[in-house]
Amino acid sequence: MIVSGRLGTTLAEKYVEPHTVRNDGQLYDYVAELKDRHLRKSVPLGKVIYDGKLQVMKHALGTHTSISRVQGSKLKASREIRIASVFRDAPAEFLKMIVVHELAHLKETEHNKPFYRLCTHMEPDYHQLEFDLRLYLTHLDASNHQD
Repeated sequence: MIVSGRLGTTLAEKYVEPHTVRNDGQLYDYVAELKDRHLRKSVPLGKVIYDGKLQVMKHALGTHTSISRVQGSKLKASREIRIASVFRDAPAEFLKMIVVHELAHLKETEHNKPFYRLCTHMEPDYHQLEFDLRLYLTHLDASNHQD
């Protein structure tokens, strides 16, 4: 499909649904809603933003960090999720897939069986979406090199 130039068209036909998550506030609400549906007991989200500095082609589609602060006599933990800004214009399914991936890291730090089990619990088509997302990114990369 890459050689024949059909990859972009094929993906566009398969993933036609855009999303309306345009800014950081909307992204926070979107991620918080998924977290509340699937991971109610996990630590609170401190910050969720689109990040234009993430290098998508170097495998950083999103990041998650844990921040611990002492407030009085208590230790407060907060999580920060950054999503590569390429997802602002990606199909809705790909945004959900990367958000599910980063949310799964709230419970599982490693990419192991429990991690992927949690991903497929939150998004049953997770593995197909991850594969198609990589095709999508390959298509974007090839398009950028043609310009």
